[in-house]
Amino acid sequence: MLERVRKGNGFIAALDQSGGSTPKALAGYGIEEGAWSDDHGMFALIHAMRSRIIKSTCFTGEKVLGAILFERTMDGTVDGRPVPAALIEKGVVPFIKIDKGLEDEADGVQLMKPMPELDALLDKAKALGVFGTKERSVINSANPAGIAAIVAQQFEIGHQVLAKGMMPILEPEIAIKSATRAECDTLMKAEILKHLENLSGEMQVMLKLSLPVVPGTFDALVDHPRVLKVVALSGGYSRPEACAELAKNRGIIASFSRALLEDLRHQMSDDEFSGALAAAIDEIHAGSTRKVGVIA
Repeated sequence: MLERVRKGNGFIAALDQSGGSTPKALAGYGIEEGAWSDDHGMFALIHAMRSRIIKSTCFTGEKVLGAILFERTMDGTVDGRPVPAALIEKGVVPFIKIDKGLEDEADGVQLMKPMPELDALLDKAKALGVFGTKERSVINSANPAGIAAIVAQQFEIGHQVLAKGMMPILEPEIAIKSATRAECDTLMKAEILKHLENLSGEMQVMLKLSLPVVPGTFDALVDHPRVLKVVALSGGYSRPEACAELAKNRGIIASFSRALLEDLRHQMSDDEFSGALAAAIDEIHAGSTRKVGVIA
């Protein structure tokens, strides 16, 4: 799976909406709040959507390198097969979202909440064949102290993941609405580079970053020997906008969630659903692999 991620020609699907974002994801899918009576019913509906995606004939390792799962999705099945195993059979590398939400903003950032049961989750995920993890925190403004703290926390958790023999995707997201996005890009990159130099042995991490204001800003991270892959979140852009920005950045592939799912509806026939998903996959794959205005 390491070589698949290192050398593969595609993108990573983010199928990891958690409890707080699930109602919004279901609404986008055409299922309004009130269609379920409790959390169990809500998660059953979102699992059915994800299962439909995973089972689609167009959702394969040909263009989808990996998929990030919510813990409940990882624990579920697709046609009787554990979800990670079903993905692996299709050539898609499974990852698991491990963060438990965000702290209140301080120093312009929102750190991750504590994860006291992380070791147990990592052991369970690894036993199911999951390759790596993803952890999200948010940068809202260009506060040097806050950005230093958020990157330090990302690497601290990343070391815990690496100690379990898994690959961490570090995600210090920069909010698309930040008035100081470009400065945030520069400060965050500098902090990440500091921590990369402190990785020992053959350690590598992956990075999931907001698309930079200035294309090419993250080239030093793309080229760094301690970085297996840099992936980008859509971060509020529509899919066409996100793919256009992505195509301007050498070596960065997509890890989109909403932008992947935005045209899918519960009411679609299987043929309509597969057609809409295939079109989204093709567009995101193109943005990930066909770069414009950059030197390869």
